[in-house]
Amino acid sequence: MDGVVVPVENASEAAAAGGIDVYPADSLASVVGFLNEQHEIEPHPEVDIGSLLGNAQPEIDFGDVRGQEAAKRAMTVAAAGAHNILMIGPAGTGKTMMAKALPGVLPPLSREEALDVTRIYSSVGLVPRGQPLMTRRPVRMPHHTASGVAMIGGGAIPRPGEVSYAHHGVLFLDEMPEFPRTVLETLRQPLEDGVVTIARAHSSLRFPARFMLVSAMNPTPKGDKPTDEVGQRAMDRYLSRISGPLIDRIDIHVEVPAVPHKHLMSSAGSPGVPRGTDSRTMRDQVTAARQRQAKRNGGPTKPNSALSGRELDKYGPLDEPGKEVLRQAMSELGLSARAYDKVRRVARTIADLEQADAVQMHHVAEAVQYRILDRRN
Repeated sequence: MDGVVVPVENASEAAAAGGIDVYPADSLASVVGFLNEQHEIEPHPEVDIGSLLGNAQPEIDFGDVRGQEAAKRAMTVAAAGAHNILMIGPAGTGKTMMAKALPGVLPPLSREEALDVTRIYSSVGLVPRGQPLMTRRPVRMPHHTASGVAMIGGGAIPRPGEVSYAHHGVLFLDEMPEFPRTVLETLRQPLEDGVVTIARAHSSLRFPARFMLVSAMNPTPKGDKPTDEVGQRAMDRYLSRISGPLIDRIDIHVEVPAVPHKHLMSSAGSPGVPRGTDSRTMRDQVTAARQRQAKRNGGPTKPNSALSGRELDKYGPLDEPGKEVLRQAMSELGLSARAYDKVRRVARTIADLEQADAVQMHHVAEAVQYRILDRRN
């Protein structure tokens, strides 16, 4: 009889892999009896992965976020192209809430992605008891006191870190400048390659780490927006805690301003206070854009954020007015070569959201507006 015998607690996880009979055993004696054909164990029922993934519901809706339509637009663009995003704004403006709502507008996990995430969590015993597999895109929110090992992985017996737990999901860094610079710099490899390599004396291990980086920060350490020259200098010092090479790897920088008082005091939908864009609207836009990318780029595993420069030349050529806008941005903002391609990738995504084949001037102009930290340099 072909199959695998596993503990009862792990049977649903094993059955989710499919293609093999899974026999759940509650003791070593029952295993011995089963192998000697003295005790019968019924195979675990097949797990309907499609239904599990289809029934996964987001915990937070963007419609619950008051105001912030410009930030929601930036989040839609980020989700549509799997772009990294940094939100900058004073405390209490909804940055954390939007980060938690983001997985609800991303495409559902595919079967292969769900199994990838489940393997990581199962290897360290983090799959919830009784749950056959991870059905939602993970959202990891490490504290700013996290060490490099906690973030990247490692240890005497190497374990995955936060970047691997966020595989196929979101890594949210709240108050990004408060993280040690040495820890932030360790993110550069996984952001570029989608994997983490843990080197040891006689070998090395590779953990998957393809995630969306969503980060947030206050303008100053006090959390407020500067109102004078002294405050502006404090803001500049605070921003300088994030290195230029790391900023280059973040596609979208968006300001999240304070919410008007009337929006906070009034209920959504009351006169003068619309509910605003909700997750369903954003998800429909993101799904349509991702479908265009999958058809053009060669499959769902290659969103616009993963396009090389050569692929951008092929799939996202700019019209002449768009080229001129980008030339001016390069000159005035001093964009690096990496930031130059980031703008082109984001512009390609904005065009996809409009179901446009060509990347036009207004797509490029919007993408340039998402480089606000470059404008401060």
